[in-house]
Amino acid sequence: MDHAIYTAMGAASQTLNQQAVTASNLANASTPGFRAQLNALRAVPVEGLSLPTRTLVTASTPGADMTPGKMDYTSRPLDVALQQDGWLAVQSADGSEGYTRNGSIQVDPTGQLTIQGHPVIGEAGPIAVPEGAEITIAADGTISALNPGDPANTVAPVGRLKLVKATGSEVQRGDDGIFSFKRRNPGHAWAGTPGRSNLACDVGGSGRQ
Repeated sequence: MDHAIYTAMGAASQTLNQQAVTASNLANASTPGFRAQLNALRAVPVEGLSLPTRTLVTASTPGADMTPGKMDYTSRPLDVALQQDGWLAVQSADGSEGYTRNGSIQVDPTGQLTIQGHPVIGEAGPIAVPEGAEITIAADGTISALNPGDPANTVAPVGRLKLVKATGSEVQRGDDGIFSFKRRNPGHAWAGTPGRSNLACDVGGSGRQ
């Protein structure tokens, strides 16, 4: 009887987890660049001498839905939308490099560019802009700043977004929603192709769902 209870409890627990994933996907349906988490359950037969017909259930994680969303025009000069298989590089909570399709860039109180609290990484590291400066982003990811009161011809580049190309099968989603490249073997070569690519981004207030 106890074994039957454990079997039922395991199934109920996985069902609750699946409902939590569904709730998270619905709550973030309008979040720019959000990729819905896919969730599935699979049967795991119990091996042993007693009751070989007993089967438990466990969650499997097939990945995330990489279907491109529609493009919205927000009129924010810091909103960008990545084309093709493009990703923006950001700094994950553990300090490693992560990737996102969310192009809603913000400026924090210290002048650092962030996406959902994660520092935006450029070709030379995290990108910071002068306080109060007017910021523009070119289609190739170049970020320029114009200080308050300065003539328009004094606009100067302050960094360049790190654009990375990767297909959905080359990346994996973390618990914080930030993606990373899959590795063939931990500590060895990347399975994806990190590094700046020739991908362009739509700028001037564009954001992709």
